Amino acid sequence: MTHKDTLSSALDRICAKKKVSSVEDLLGNKTPVKPKPRFLRVNTLKTTTESVVEELSKIHMVAKDDMVPDMLVLPPGTDLHSHPLVTNGKVFLQGKASCMVAVALCPKPGWKVLDACAAPGNKTVHLAALMNGQGGIIACELNKERAKTLQHTIRRSGANNIQTVNGDFLDIDSNDPSYAEVRAILLDPSCSGSGISTERLDYLLPSHSRDDQDDASTSSRVLKLSAFQKKALSHALSFPSVERVVYSTCSIHQAENEDVVNAVLPLATSLGFELATPFPQWHRRGLPVFEGSEHLLRTDPEDGLEGFFVSLFVRKAAGGDAEEPNEDVTVEARRKEPNEDVAVESRRKQARRRRSGVRAFSSLRLSRMILCSNGGFW
Repeated sequence: MTHKDTLSSALDRICAKKKVSSVEDLLGNKTPVKPKPRFLRVNTLKTTTESVVEELSKIHMVAKDDMVPDMLVLPPGTDLHSHPLVTNGKVFLQGKASCMVAVALCPKPGWKVLDACAAPGNKTVHLAALMNGQGGIIACELNKERAKTLQHTIRRSGANNIQTVNGDFLDIDSNDPSYAEVRAILLDPSCSGSGISTERLDYLLPSHSRDDQDDASTSSRVLKLSAFQKKALSHALSFPSVERVVYSTCSIHQAENEDVVNAVLPLATSLGFELATPFPQWHRRGLPVFEGSEHLLRTDPEDGLEGFFVSLFVRKAAGGDAEEPNEDVTVEARRKEPNEDVAVESRRKQARRRRSGVRAFSSLRLSRMILCSNGGFW
């Protein structure tokens, strides 16, 4: 029996079980009302956004996203799976909400970053692109088969600053010297996938047969996931040198989102972290279930996106507030400043030159004043 026959037989059984006569009846009112645009991310490790726009504009309507750098928007239904730009890794078919995660972390070129639950790797290689391929990324994945997928994604992207670890993030000793320089952690752990499950027709499975969505949100599986997520987030915050931690899911359930952040917040505060606001211009924030939830970010199918959740923890500077990324410094501008340490040293040299100039000017002025008082030339 072919795969097509197997799928057809399975579909017939589902129709019979649901007591409907056609696929259209099976979908019912779960069918998306508004088709979503096709989003794609330009892999700037291999090409430029301008060259991709030029290429795709020959046959498609293409627009640049107004929020996520190097993200292009095409009409709904645009099929690019076999396009050379996709197959050679110059472009990744990645949703906007998914891309907002790495941008929220905002890693700088030269940093050491840890991707805690990395497979399939789209966010991992996005981090590499945001870092200009500089610095280092440790990509951790427990599942052996998913680790292979991660490695394939990395090869396709052309990133050469990523080290993969086939192991459990929770088993990493946060005080291990190997991780002493980690400054940012992306934690996108296992979740229910409820933010994208409707599009995948997961609601047809027995595990999604409940009529009441609230029952699903407090199901045994979701609560177990939530417990794991709290443990993983607490562990991420325990790394002594980390400055920024993003916790994200593709879930719509409060138990996996706001509840996780709220539970870990006392620990985060004790370690010097506070919630920051990723994409402050975005209109949809966290559910108002605790003070500070307005810092959280949600996306929803109503926005033409998948259902995602993003939170950002930033460690306060010594004796001051949390260090927010400079909104005036865009990702594009950062590419022109290839290494943070070099840029910092350059600014220090400029400051020293300015101070030297001031001292020289002051000395000259003082000399002239002395000469003038003694009947000199000034």
